[in-house]
Formats: sequence, structure tokens, C-alpha cells
Amino acid sequence: MRVTVRYFASLREALGPQELLDLPDGATAGAARDALIARGGRHAEVLARGRAVRCAVNQVLADDATALRDGAELGFFPPVTGG
Repeated sequence: MRVTVRYFASLREALGPQELLDLPDGATAGAARDALIARGGRHAEVLARGRAVRCAVNQVLADDATALRDGAELGFFPPVTGG
């Protein structure tokens, strides 16, 4: 399956606005993050598991266990606060 990965805020500055990612059927948001980390370089640094990174699937806040479908949009962004 293929998903569109979009990056926001500081992640966008580091990795660009978006990219396509091919994943096996049944993959989750967490598996997608791990696949991107496995690329090494800036992906590994910016998306590392020790870093605070949130995700959304099709513009709905999600967690690592959220299933992905072909054509889904997966967004990664740093946590934000209001005030």
C-alpha cells in the first residue's frame, strides 16, 4: 500500500512538506514511523522514538496502533500547546 506522509512545523523544516511511502498491507502508523526511522539520516534524527512527535491519520489524531489503508494521509508534527 502507499500512503502520503506530511510533515508539519519543525519536522517540515527538517524533512520537507511531504513524501510517498510504500508499506505492507496492514501496516500501522507506528510501523510507518519505524520505516522512516530505518532510513537513517535526518529521518532517524527527527522521528526518533525518544522525541515527542504526534501523528494523525486522515487529519484525525492517532497513535502507533492506528491502522493505515492504501491512499491514507499520515501527518507527523511536534506537540503544540495553546495559551
